[in-house]
Amino acid sequence: MAADLSVSMLEMARLNIEIASVIDRVQLAQADAKDLLFADAYFDCVACNGSLHHFADPLLALQGCLRVLRPGGLLFLRDLLRPDDDQMLQQLVQTYAGSANERQRQMFEDSLRAAFTLDEVRDLVSQLGYDANAVQATSDRHWTWSVRKPG
Repeated sequence: MAADLSVSMLEMARLNIEIASVIDRVQLAQADAKDLLFADAYFDCVACNGSLHHFADPLLALQGCLRVLRPGGLLFLRDLLRPDDDQMLQQLVQTYAGSANERQRQMFEDSLRAAFTLDEVRDLVSQLGYDANAVQATSDRHWTWSVRKPG
């Protein structure tokens, strides 16, 4: 199951699913992470990559992900990590989007500015009752939190 609030992202997913010839194995759903229309403990794994910083209330989105995850299930989250200063931000933009067009570079810069710091993500994880130190910087521009839901 792949869920996204954005119709255009779902259309892109459908195209990629068709290209990969897995249309018979992957379902798509338009859904809001903070109000997922799935039963409690429905999924064995919930993954969210690169989008937590887009949510108006990331805590609600995380609670929604955990609600639909079965006990013992795997939660995997990864997102951009806000750089410590503007110099580092500009270096990341140049390194990873330097050959992109101006709009794409600006979108990447905006996402880096909107991203969470490691401490901010750890605070969210702590509010959920999980070990904040499980959130780690996993690249020069990403943090990752991977945990099994207690059962």
